[in-house]
Amino acid sequence: MRNLLPFISSHPGGRSALTCRFRCGDACFKETPNNSDNEYAGDIIAGAVSRRSMMRAAAVVTVATAAGTAALTGPSVPQAEAAALAGHGGKPGRPHKPGPSGARGLRFSPVAPNKDDKVTIPDGYAQNVVIRWGEPILRGAPAFDPDKQTAKAQAGQFGYNNDFLSLLPLRGERGRQVMVANHEYTDEILMFRGYDPANPTREQVEIAWAAHGLSVVVVQEEHRTGKLGPVSRHPLNRRLTATSEFRMTGPAAGSTLLRTSADRTGRKVLGTLNNCAGGTTPWGTTLHGEENFNQYFANGTTAMHKRYGIGTTGSERKWERFDRRFDLAKEPNEANRFGWVVELDPYDPDSTPRKRTALGRFKHEAAQPRLTSDGRPVVYMGDDEKFDYLYKFVSSKRMKKGNSRAAREHNLTLLDEGTLYVAKLTGDSPVSEIDGTGKLPNDGEFDGSGVWIPLATGTTSHVPGMTAEEVYVYTRLAGDKVGATKMDRPEDVEPSPRTGRVYVALTNNSDRGKEGKPGADEANPRNANKHGQILELAENWDDPTSDGFAWRLFLVAGDPDDPATYFSGFPKENVSPISCPDNVAFDAHGNLWISTDGNALGSHDGLFGVATHGDRRGELKQFLTVPAGAETCGPVIQDRRVLVAVQHPGEIDGASVEKPASVWPDGPGKIVRPSVVAVWRKDGRDIGV
Repeated sequence: MRNLLPFISSHPGGRSALTCRFRCGDACFKETPNNSDNEYAGDIIAGAVSRRSMMRAAAVVTVATAAGTAALTGPSVPQAEAAALAGHGGKPGRPHKPGPSGARGLRFSPVAPNKDDKVTIPDGYAQNVVIRWGEPILRGAPAFDPDKQTAKAQAGQFGYNNDFLSLLPLRGERGRQVMVANHEYTDEILMFRGYDPANPTREQVEIAWAAHGLSVVVVQEEHRTGKLGPVSRHPLNRRLTATSEFRMTGPAAGSTLLRTSADRTGRKVLGTLNNCAGGTTPWGTTLHGEENFNQYFANGTTAMHKRYGIGTTGSERKWERFDRRFDLAKEPNEANRFGWVVELDPYDPDSTPRKRTALGRFKHEAAQPRLTSDGRPVVYMGDDEKFDYLYKFVSSKRMKKGNSRAAREHNLTLLDEGTLYVAKLTGDSPVSEIDGTGKLPNDGEFDGSGVWIPLATGTTSHVPGMTAEEVYVYTRLAGDKVGATKMDRPEDVEPSPRTGRVYVALTNNSDRGKEGKPGADEANPRNANKHGQILELAENWDDPTSDGFAWRLFLVAGDPDDPATYFSGFPKENVSPISCPDNVAFDAHGNLWISTDGNALGSHDGLFGVATHGDRRGELKQFLTVPAGAETCGPVIQDRRVLVAVQHPGEIDGASVEKPASVWPDGPGKIVRPSVVAVWRKDGRDIGV
């Protein structure tokens, strides 16, 4: 048995202090915004009955016999797994040892944990940098020169700190696709020589405004390899920044809560901020989650500002000195215009992106839709904050098929009408069996059931004491009032296109079990949780409009030699170490691919693939690692290509432009640049087969 990998940081996961400072405004070191007295998951579980009692019979057995697929003990879990668990006294493991080939789609030699300052990929694979921060994509934009950068130049160049990626088909242009990228945040210390955090210049601030937002750029495949490169100045190429025009739509649009002195209609907003992950819709648009928007605003004055993590003093970047809208003492409603899901039509460069108020306002990590049997989109969403909530939105409209103008115009209204829900989870094991160490309860799984609590439908509020507009703008408060379950940083939430099962990345929570904070519960089974877990959810009757679901933990992350880890019963000697799951995506084989943020095991962050079904369910293999200080974002998994966004390379404490902590991607003497990377097999065959 190998030694446990070391924990190396006092910050959440393995993040540097510099990352915490610029990415989320040191959110984890400030007072937890959620101080509501609704039940924690542990309080709920304390009153739960055992597996053999009423809830097990009513919530699980009924669903299984009625539909055969909704209960998480149903056919998608191999009978051999259940038998293996039973034969080992409820402990994880199987009586057989898998062969060396791996699950289909995961047949590659796993990359070992490392701290190399490069993108490390499996043997037999190749890579290239698709596009770097600052590369020109619009007509008239100059070549990147970090010492002569201007706001005008940056507004025509690829933005900073790429995160979510989407690749969409481009009809009529062979070998080309439309790539959409989020630009989450700026790190001015790594962007500007001699940067003075106490006294930024107007030019530096305006460059940062232009480096935020979204990029649309057409990419071209090299015919004989898997290499991708940007098509500069393509007519579809586009930049949206912190000063671009966006439109508020849906039931809260026009609300007095969204009006400011600059926009007395409550319908027009300048900019999008801190776009983290997102989603790609079945109707050909992209969704973008505004996450840690709170850090850009100064001088919070209200209890609701505090509930959203907005401080009462100046901001880190000092933007309020250059635009009054970032000073909430002057414009208290401006912050209400951020924290939404943004929908973009990448095929129409003249369209105005829309902030969808029907999906609620909180720290959106991502938003990935699935369709009901009658064609209505359902969007699952996490609020990335310690002890905040898991949500879903069910549209009341059906998608129209085809690419006609009428169909596209109709489909651009799908996310404006429907019902917004928040989740409440219940465990099925006695609380005495959840001791905070991660030890499995006697039934062999961390699992239970849950309900979706409606918050609002159109102009109708389902929350006593709140109007519908208040529910949408102050969604966190609505979740507090109805007793939603406090989760451990729910980030990306993705439904499987093959099974409909929903996977929730819970990244970590170092406050779990601290004095005055909730202790371990069945959904969050470890105190001082440094490594996170992934929850698997099945809607009752496999119906995404259902008001109930079954859940279990699919993966409890960490070093496989640590007894507190769990890989759906797969032999732990045959999996890669993983820490702090963040973004997730699926391949054509149904495997879940996981990118990490803040690896607390001493290795760089990476991208992992894990089988979700069959005899190899839980088999997890590392596909790549990223350079020093970087986070793995994206990802996009195609048949013959994997794309990742390498975010904040070199973001290590003490680093600066003058003293870089990384030389990626261009080598010594060059400024460190966040970039997108493509990986493919040298023999041209599909990934992992």
